[in-house]
Amino acid sequence: MQRVDAVIRERLSSRVALIDQISHYIVGAGGKRIRPRLVLLFSQALGFEGPERHELAAIVEFIHTATLLHDDVVDESSLRRGRATANAVFGNAASVLVGDFLYSRAFQMMVSVGSMRVLQVLADATNVIAEGEVLQLMNMNDPDLTVEDYLRVIRFKTAKLFEASARLGAVLAGSPPDIEERCADYGRSLGTAFQLVDDLLDYEGDAKELGKNIGDDLREGKPTLPLLIAMERGSESERQLIRGAIEHGEVQRLPDIVDIVRRTGALDATREAALREAELARRCVEPMQPSQARSALLELCVRAVHRSS
Repeated sequence: MQRVDAVIRERLSSRVALIDQISHYIVGAGGKRIRPRLVLLFSQALGFEGPERHELAAIVEFIHTATLLHDDVVDESSLRRGRATANAVFGNAASVLVGDFLYSRAFQMMVSVGSMRVLQVLADATNVIAEGEVLQLMNMNDPDLTVEDYLRVIRFKTAKLFEASARLGAVLAGSPPDIEERCADYGRSLGTAFQLVDDLLDYEGDAKELGKNIGDDLREGKPTLPLLIAMERGSESERQLIRGAIEHGEVQRLPDIVDIVRRTGALDATREAALREAELARRCVEPMQPSQARSALLELCVRAVHRSS
C-alpha cells in the first residue's frame, strides 16, 4: 500500500493548481482503501507480484475518488471522513470537473498497463457505476422502492468496483475464467455487505466515528434497507411517518424514526443480510491455497460487517 500511495501521489500531479489542490485534499482524507487492497491481495494470493498491480490499485482508487466527488455534489453532502467535503470547500463546479480529471487520468493509466482485458474490466465497471448513480437518483424520495431495486443499486453503484478490483488481481495473474469469476464473486458480495453496513450505520453509528452526519441518507431521501424493513414491520402510523420523511427528505423527527428502525429489528435484519453476503464472499476464497493474502481476504469478510465506521 505504501507503493500504491507513492503511485497515487505521482499520478495526481497536474499543471493546473486547483486540480492539484482538490485531488490531494480528497485523496489525502484517507479512507479504508479496500478496493486497491483487493487488487493487491488477489494478485498476491494468485502468485502475481509485478509492478502493474500497484498501478491498477491506484487506478481503482482514482475511480472511487472520482465517484465520491460526484456523489457529494449530487447528494449536497457537507461532511465525509470527518471533514468538509470538497464541494463544500471548493464549490460544486470545481468538484465535478476534478472528478472528471480523476476519471480521465485513470484511463490514461489503464492504457499504460497495455492490457485490453484490464481496459475492458474497468471500462465496464465505470459504465455500470454511472448507471447505478442514475438509478439511485431515480429512486430518491420513493418510499415504494422494492428491496430488489434497492439491492440492484448497491450492486451497480458500490459492489461493481469491488468486483472489478478483485477480478483485476486474477487478470494480472493470468488465472483461468473460473478462478477469475470466483474472485469477482468475492468482490461483489463483499461490496454488497460493505454498503449494507454503511446504510445501517446511518441509524446506528456515531457521527465522530462515521465521519459523516447521522441521518444523511434520510435527509437525501434515500430509501435504504433499514427504512424499508422498518416500514414493513412497523404500525400504520410508523409507516406513514417514515414514508413522509423519505418523500420530503425530512429529518425533524429523526430521533423517532431511529427509534422505530431499532425497535422493529430493522438494523439487526440489515446486519444479517450483510452477514449472508460476507459468508458468500468467504466461500469464494476458502478453497484457495493458504497464504497471508488469503488470510487477509478472509479477515476482510469479518471486518466489513463488524465495524462502526
